[in-house]
Amino acid sequence: MKRDLPVSYRMPLLMAGFICLALGIGSGLWRLGWQFPLPSTDLSALHGSLMAGGFLGTVIALERSVAIGQRWAYLAPFSTALGGLALVAGFPWQIGAGLLAAGGVVFAAASVQVFLRQRALFTLTLLLGALCWLLGSLLWLGGLGIAQVVPWWIGFLVLTIAGERLELSRFLPPSPNSKMAFFVIIAVFLAGTLLASLSSTGNPRLLATALFALALWFLRQDVARRTIRQQGLTRFIAACLLSGYAWLLVGAVIGLFTPQLMPGSSYDAFLHAVLLGFVFSMIFGHAPIILPAVARIKMAYHPTFYVPLLVLHVSLAARIAGDLLQIPHCRSAGGALNALALLLFVLSTVGAVIRGNRQIARAER
Repeated sequence: MKRDLPVSYRMPLLMAGFICLALGIGSGLWRLGWQFPLPSTDLSALHGSLMAGGFLGTVIALERSVAIGQRWAYLAPFSTALGGLALVAGFPWQIGAGLLAAGGVVFAAASVQVFLRQRALFTLTLLLGALCWLLGSLLWLGGLGIAQVVPWWIGFLVLTIAGERLELSRFLPPSPNSKMAFFVIIAVFLAGTLLASLSSTGNPRLLATALFALALWFLRQDVARRTIRQQGLTRFIAACLLSGYAWLLVGAVIGLFTPQLMPGSSYDAFLHAVLLGFVFSMIFGHAPIILPAVARIKMAYHPTFYVPLLVLHVSLAARIAGDLLQIPHCRSAGGALNALALLLFVLSTVGAVIRGNRQIARAER
């Protein structure tokens, strides 16, 4: 029998995730030279951990727990939220890493249950993504550097998004050849993730090859190619998806033509094209679907939804240009506008909830 967690208990987990987002953004700005008021400058070294684990890990695990509807599954977002807050509070990083790894264990177990309940292409992809998160967290806890862990966190996010697109948007029915191509791409992707993690030079070419192929597969198979012709929220979601796939291609091209990623240059460009351009475009598009399910709220669409998306794309283009052309001021300004785009997204979401509540109130009169 399912025993789900009441919404009132989910909200603190969601808020903890957004605290990690705020401090993750702040630590990223600090690394770019902006004097963001952090509780401790040590947080600047935890930018990736707060974003991938504290924020995205918590939010994705919370969404998965809601889908499963069993209280034990909420131990995953609880552990990751606690781990992120431990990092923010200045506890030894091993405590935060241990809690993130513990959340990864529960998240992987929940993903196994989902796969056994429905053995399908999308549940297998979600399971592989969960295992990437678990492995990355364990490697970090074991003392590996962030650069060696990041490929696994990329695997977690890319495979999770791939699985959710297969589930949520009901892809155009793929042919047997398309399914086989998807399996091959995922196999190459995992091999590239392993190679990038083990490589002392950070060679991303095999991983980038898989990302390039995956982006093309999405662009061919995703129903967004058709829904972009519709109106309102449906068109907005399609715009987010298609632009996200474009950024995945950009990141893949950078990785393909960069045999060794250089810190502050091609490394920053590659990571943020994928983790900011691709991942956050998907978050912008999926939020109107996922947040109402998690928080039991109504979000009313408005054309201003496009403002954060536009700022994200323009600012990321400036940042990557600054990276690749070695123009520090362009990179720094682009990073600041990246933060503005995420702030505008939060404000846009709050505004959508307020409009949704007003619609409910008018309907009840």
